[in-house]
Amino acid sequence: MKMTVLYYTRTDTTKEMAHVIAEGMQMVEGVEAKAFSIDAIDEDWVRESKCMVLGTPTYLASASGDIVNWLEGPGRTLGFAGKVGGAFATVNYLHGGGELAIRLILDHMMVYGMLTYSGGGSHGVPVIHLGPVAIKGKTDEVKETFLLYGQRMAQMTAKVFGQDALN
Repeated sequence: MKMTVLYYTRTDTTKEMAHVIAEGMQMVEGVEAKAFSIDAIDEDWVRESKCMVLGTPTYLASASGDIVNWLEGPGRTLGFAGKVGGAFATVNYLHGGGELAIRLILDHMMVYGMLTYSGGGSHGVPVIHLGPVAIKGKTDEVKETFLLYGQRMAQMTAKVFGQDALN
């Protein structure tokens, strides 16, 4: 089953964490996951994917303008409806608004017909209510959480689409 992690980045922190999530997804048997910048997307891969996670750096306590413009423009043509969706953010400092940025992405995904998921508290610690957030320069501290998030997204997608979709 194909899964995609998309991102926008200026400093490569968001790119780094996108690849960690894709690595976590691939820990689930039968999953193929790839990460792409929104500027270099394999559109066929994304359209065939059952799960899409979108990541953004946080600016002014929100998603970057590049992500918002992409969501409301070219991203709309990639077939969001019916896919499992999730989001993550990177910030420059603690309490930088990462969860607000994630929420903006999730709201767009829901409006476009995606089935948004994070796992919330249903899996226990670490609790990931909306999506994971990484602080620039401290990504090693949350790598395991991002791997786990990728696994949780892949496992839920397999449940939604059935194990046959993994083959």
